[in-house]
Parts: sequence; structure tokens; C-alpha cells
Amino acid sequence: MEHNINKHISGRFNQELENVRNHVLSMGGLVEQQLNSALDAVSRNDAELAQKVRQNDYKVNAMEVSIDEECTRIIARRQPAASDLRLVIAIAKTIADLERIGDEAKRIAKVALDSFTKDQQDLLVNIENMGRQVLKMLHDVLDAFARMDVQRAFQVHKEDAKVDREYEAITRQIMTYMMEDPRSIPKIMDLVWSVRSLERIGDRCQNIAEYIIYFVNGKDIRHTSQEDIEKSL
Repeated sequence: MEHNINKHISGRFNQELENVRNHVLSMGGLVEQQLNSALDAVSRNDAELAQKVRQNDYKVNAMEVSIDEECTRIIARRQPAASDLRLVIAIAKTIADLERIGDEAKRIAKVALDSFTKDQQDLLVNIENMGRQVLKMLHDVLDAFARMDVQRAFQVHKEDAKVDREYEAITRQIMTYMMEDPRSIPKIMDLVWSVRSLERIGDRCQNIAEYIIYFVNGKDIRHTSQEDIEKSL
């Protein structure tokens, strides 16, 4: 169910809050593009695209700083209460997680700067598959943020369990490979870190889903079981 955000916004600074929310979505779009490009760079072993991702990370950082300053100004000038304040808090937390997702995308892109043997390419395929799953989580949670859609946010929240299982399976596969060929360990460690980055992005998407639910329902669902969350929605 989509949420009508205007119920929560006082008329006097409706435009300010709408503007800052749109800036969050712009930042989210850039982060999504960064992750997509990082995954493309790895799958195609495209060093040039990888370097572009790494160079563009400053844009994500600059957007976080700018939006954070907007939130600070709104709190200082308007002293929002109740749901208006919840929205500003949700925005501030969301941009922090988006900035960290950008950092993880930068780390993933580093893998494309290495060259891998044919056997190691099989590991890359599994990592890319996990990456596409995480990218969809990011896309869906940004869509949920745009609509303040609690049900969609909850679906993303549940998806993180699948990402965690995938992370464990790929990590076991990589560890087995390194045990069989210890000489590969230095290079393969970059793959270990990239899988870890994808798992962390899944966690960040889950966090953003929690902020959406917090804004709309006023409930902090951190450390709450999926069953209890579903009952409360």
C-alpha cells in the first residue's frame, strides 16, 4: 500500500521537505548506477569502467554532505515535530546508508582491475548473480522510498535473508578454491571482499526499508523478527 506523504507534511515547509526527498532519490539513482556499473565492469573485466566507478564516488559523497546540510537547516529553522521530524530522521539515515553502498560499489569495481583464470571466472559468475540480486533490492527499496510504500519495504526487508544465504554459499566455495590452490589466495581475497561488500549492501537496503516503516508507522522494527514485523504492519 502506498502512503500519502502529504499527510505527514505541514503546509509551511511542504516544498522544503519535498525538495530534500527528491534529492535523496537523485542520490539513490546515482548509487544504483554506480553499483550497476561496478557489476558490469566485473562481468566484462572492464578496467576503464571500473576506474570510472571509482572516480565517480566523490559525487555520491558530495550529495550526502549537501543533503545532510539541508536536513540540519530544516531542523534548525523549522523545528519539525512528530511525523515531520520522523521524515527528516529517515532521510538523514537513508543518505548515510546510500553513501556506504557507494563505497561498497567502489570496492567491488576494484575486482575488474585484476585478471582471472578460467577456473576463477566461474567464481565471478556466482558473484555477479548475487550482485544482480542485491541490485534489485536497492532498486526496490528506492522505489519503496519514493512511494513511502510499507509493504514493498517489508518485501525488501525479507529479501536480505536470501542474500545472506547466497553470501555464505559463495564464501564456502571461494574458501574451498583457496585451500585447493593456496597460490591463488592473494588475488582471490579481492573476491572475498567483493562478496562481503554485496552482503553489506543487502544489509544497507534492509536498513532503508526499516527507515521507511519507521516514518510511515512510527515503529522501530530493528532487531524484530519477520513474523512480528508482518503482524505490526
